[in-house]
Amino acid sequence: MIIKRRAITFAIITFLLLLGLIYRLADIQLLHTESFSTEKVNLIEESVRQRTQVMVLDQGRGRFVDRNGDALTHNYHPSLILFPFLKNMEWPIEELASILNIPKMNLLKAIEEMEDPIVFGEPEPFPLSEKQMKQINEMKIPGVFAVYRQSKVDRLVAEHLIGIIREDKDQVLERYKDKVEEGNLSVHTPIGILGLQKVFDEFLLPEGESKLLYHVDNQGGPLFGIDVKYTEPANPYYPISIQTTIDKGIQTEAERIVTAAGLKKGGIVLIDIEENEILSMVSKPSLNHSNPYSDDGGAHNFLLQPQIPGSVFKTVVAAAAIEHNMITPNSEFNCDLDLYGDIDKNHEMGTLNFEDSFAQSCNYTFASLANELIKKHPDVIEQFSDKLGLTQAVGWKGNVFHFNEFNQLPLNQEGKIWGDRYEKSSEDAVSQTAIGQKEVRITPLAVANMMATIARGGEKKQVKAVSKILYKNGSTLYSFDDQEIDGDQLAPYTVMKLQQLLRQVVADEKGTGRRFQSLATDVAGKSGTAETGRNNDRGDLVNKWFAGYFPAAKPKYALVVVELDVLGSESVTNDIFYKIVDHLEQ
Repeated sequence: MIIKRRAITFAIITFLLLLGLIYRLADIQLLHTESFSTEKVNLIEESVRQRTQVMVLDQGRGRFVDRNGDALTHNYHPSLILFPFLKNMEWPIEELASILNIPKMNLLKAIEEMEDPIVFGEPEPFPLSEKQMKQINEMKIPGVFAVYRQSKVDRLVAEHLIGIIREDKDQVLERYKDKVEEGNLSVHTPIGILGLQKVFDEFLLPEGESKLLYHVDNQGGPLFGIDVKYTEPANPYYPISIQTTIDKGIQTEAERIVTAAGLKKGGIVLIDIEENEILSMVSKPSLNHSNPYSDDGGAHNFLLQPQIPGSVFKTVVAAAAIEHNMITPNSEFNCDLDLYGDIDKNHEMGTLNFEDSFAQSCNYTFASLANELIKKHPDVIEQFSDKLGLTQAVGWKGNVFHFNEFNQLPLNQEGKIWGDRYEKSSEDAVSQTAIGQKEVRITPLAVANMMATIARGGEKKQVKAVSKILYKNGSTLYSFDDQEIDGDQLAPYTVMKLQQLLRQVVADEKGTGRRFQSLATDVAGKSGTAETGRNNDRGDLVNKWFAGYFPAAKPKYALVVVELDVLGSESVTNDIFYKIVDHLEQ
């Protein structure tokens, strides 16, 4: 009886084990072949990978190009692909060497040394002309192919704006769980984690690789003869290209100028005034691709983050005073006084009119004007900040296909004027706010947009970083049209007076921008030195700004340079502004 019970128990256990093994086998071969285990392994891909030699021609992810179509992330170069089985067969190597105009031994050496398919000439592909490619392919030699192959650009530019990609299994599952479960996306697919790479990630995801495949046995020998197969995604319109508004030439030179000047923290942003498009954006410190989120990894794009603007903000108070008719030809201000009305022995400027006060950046003038304005119009400063586009996130935003409120620059933050409503009842707080201190925080991009707005005559536009999404063949999938920023605009007379004030900052012999008088073109703009409340063992740290546009008579560019947390005596802001303008006007 006991033996019978043991036999039954053993049979049941054996049956359950066999059932488990059968289920496991079915799970591997039938149920989850493309998404196996918690790792979501594609078993079909892994099986193929073990018995094939592969030369990937295009990983399938979309790319970024500049406004002229020049590659920013990766490009396609003519490449000569050679497969290792060539060493075991006779083929017209002399004829190929003749087409390439190289010694036969160069090819023989490359073939003898390779174990996997190679790009001849690596690390730099051997240069091929279209004629050479045609001649090589017409020979129809098994294992010899002249094709376009994806390669990284020699030097990445605009890294903070473009962003980076990397493998991140958790993020892939969080964003694209359905695609993974359907077997359309591997958890190991690199995705955008920063910048425009992240913003446009869903457009850029690969539909599959373009590659040359050669099947081998476990000894590396041919499995199905010497037939090399070419595979590519079925959709001929992909991968797409994101056409940015960046000008690669200008961007490259701006990065060189900023780096050579030694700017450690801050950056520059350059806008095409007519189109309101970003031509160049440089943020420092540089991006650390291996660890971008470390303390010095450079993941922060300071051009999109609110900063203390200092006297650049006086432009807002000036606009409000002009539009509310507070300025007359006889208006004068005692600029021996500081912003609180006390004698300032370190900055005695004498009695100045409104125009000279702006050119020389007299704190007392704008503190007193702001206090007068707020007594009559409590919301006047934020109203005029809004008219100049300083308080909104100014990046392009709108509906794109099924994306509602698609935002090209989602990390671009809104500006801030007041800490709380009680500050407006404090004359000291109003005075500090009037000169861009206290709680005032504005992004450098918004300041550049303010300058573009004034230069255009007061028309407020959203700022674009991307102009089009292009199919593989170059036709347009989507075009980002110009969009205005909602809200009131400045009166034409006010804009005209602001243009005169900004020009005087440079043209006046005592103006804070007089350094730029020697440039070949006329510049209009405003300087700013903002106290940060921070210091090091050598002194107080400030934010140094210059924001302007040029040529003053027919504005084409708006440029902002800001250096953050720097000793005032060591700032390179003006040097950088000068050199960028000089380069653009050559």
